[in-house]
Amino acid sequence: MPIRTTPLPPPRVLVADDDPASRHFLCEGLRSLGAEARECADGQQALQLARSEAFDLLLDCRMPGAGALEVLTALRADGQARSAGAPAVASSAELDSALRRELLAAGFREVLHKPCGIAELQRLLALLPGNLPVLDDAAALRASGDTATMLALRQLLRSELAQLHRELGAPEYDAAGLDDRLHRLRSSCGFCGAPALATEVARLQRQLRENPRDTVPAIAQFRDAVRVTLLALDT
Repeated sequence: MPIRTTPLPPPRVLVADDDPASRHFLCEGLRSLGAEARECADGQQALQLARSEAFDLLLDCRMPGAGALEVLTALRADGQARSAGAPAVASSAELDSALRRELLAAGFREVLHKPCGIAELQRLLALLPGNLPVLDDAAALRASGDTATMLALRQLLRSELAQLHRELGAPEYDAAGLDDRLHRLRSSCGFCGAPALATEVARLQRQLRENPRDTVPAIAQFRDAVRVTLLALDT
């Protein structure tokens, strides 16, 4: 079967931070990792840019004009904004568990604690849609050993994901045993070459462990990732 090697476009990141040193480090660090970075220094400019251009977002929590929460709320409410549905990452030099829970509950994919290093930026880029392939045939072949085994494992994965997608959509779904299930699914993603879903599994595991009382938005987001993977497995 053909190996999918179509190059992916670099992620476009809007770095909104009122501290010049932070903006410089974040932009240069992201560029060194292959991303395109656009910078601004206040919340209103960030909102204007996000309305007119399509970005993945990296927002500071405290900026003149509007902070990250205000910017994201306004952006999500504007159906005409080009970045209305883009994932957002909040950043802050002052971060406690309560603020982290508040930001994640508001819709941020992750929270970056400053100062940070290149490794943290690389981890955040892996969260962004399009930065990781839904299916990586080359990685799956390396893990499984041959095409027949890879296809058999992917068929098992497809059955598991179809069942999980149905269950997660049920209003009475009990998430108590989901963490164990995610642990097994993460291993399956590695054998089947599903790196984007593996990243979403890890993200949901963190959310379940850090804030188990407010998992509805995270589970809904994960269910979307499962659906996208099912579509890829069916092609």
